[in-house]
Amino acid sequence: MNDQPSNGPDAPRGCPVAHGGASDTTRLYGPEAALDPQGIYARLRKEYGAVAPILLEGDIPAWLVLGYRENRRVLDNARQFSRDARIWRDWKDGRIEATSPLIQMLGWRPDCVSQDGEPHRRLRGAVTDNLQTVAGRGIRRHITHFANKQIDAFADEGTADLVADYAEYLPMLVLTRLFGLPAGEGHSLAVSCAQVIKGGEDAVVHNGRIMEILGELAERKKEEPGADFTTGLLGHDADLDDDEVLSHLRLVLITAHTTTSNLLARVLQLVLTDTSRLAGLVSGQLNVSAVVEEVMWNTPPLAVLPGRFATVDLELGGHHIKEGDLLVLGLTAGNLDPEIRPDAGVSVQGNQSHLAFSGGAHECPGQNIGQAIIETAVDVLLHRLPGLRLAVSADELTSTASTWEARLDRLPVEFAAQATTV
Repeated sequence: MNDQPSNGPDAPRGCPVAHGGASDTTRLYGPEAALDPQGIYARLRKEYGAVAPILLEGDIPAWLVLGYRENRRVLDNARQFSRDARIWRDWKDGRIEATSPLIQMLGWRPDCVSQDGEPHRRLRGAVTDNLQTVAGRGIRRHITHFANKQIDAFADEGTADLVADYAEYLPMLVLTRLFGLPAGEGHSLAVSCAQVIKGGEDAVVHNGRIMEILGELAERKKEEPGADFTTGLLGHDADLDDDEVLSHLRLVLITAHTTTSNLLARVLQLVLTDTSRLAGLVSGQLNVSAVVEEVMWNTPPLAVLPGRFATVDLELGGHHIKEGDLLVLGLTAGNLDPEIRPDAGVSVQGNQSHLAFSGGAHECPGQNIGQAIIETAVDVLLHRLPGLRLAVSADELTSTASTWEARLDRLPVEFAAQATTV
């Protein structure tokens, strides 16, 4: 880490990365970040305050926004903090390789998250309209069907890993139905989506696989339209071109699956490590939405949100941010900001002002679908598997983090073996 400048810690500071300090700047990737992201956030907050210089894969400089208020300012102010990566200075100056795994998360595409203003409103309208439509077509029936199919695969064994056997693939199976894809594509698509978020050398290859499958889907739906999200995008009044349709299929598939699978695993973890919550859910005295809300505050499915780009020189959190700088949003760090949550153990029930769904014009449009998947998945699981309990001690549960998320590694459980459904 660089030393504080001689004019004091409260004075605005420039990015050490931009002044030759890259070798001493914290990397938000690699072995340390994978094992202890919370420790990194705490250390950065102590040294730099609400905004800190960091390095992303390939030692690409960025600012990590750690403060809750600072995150809100960035999310709510598209004029100063754009989602349009075409103004990213390191990209414009040729420092980002086209094959960089960062491009999968940060690069410009003809989708609504890469746009601001009227272009964003046009494209987002097509997405939200069609998400609302498919959500109203018996989505809980589809979720129940796939949840039971997943449980059938292990119900008679009396043991399971609820990450690998349930949470990891269930959301994708539901999405295949909503998109008009064969359910058989679900496993490979789930693996590829996870790899795109994880990053590394394979991210580009897996993104290519996703695009190939979705491209074939879009072409098929032109000839064989159905009551699905893909057909809805193709026929929407916003008149999306082929690239826009494909980019939005990719966006919704990757985002919806990875965030919902991660959130489902975390909700199950919280339920199974607290017998009072488990008993409350089984008895009906507690609803799943209250548990989801707590997880959204403490372990949101995306720990770090990509990304925003400064449109002008400005000051944020006591630091000089230059036009074209990249900012990534620390959703977990912001939710646990001691300035707004001096006691993180205090209940947040009924408080929905967390950062987990992003905010501003780009707030997640599919919240109701994710909520439906999680609520139904937990309900089906608890009622199918009497005596469900954690098979290891809570402190044996581990997570592995990438730049953007921290995923639960496994969730081994035991239960009374059951016959499969008919």
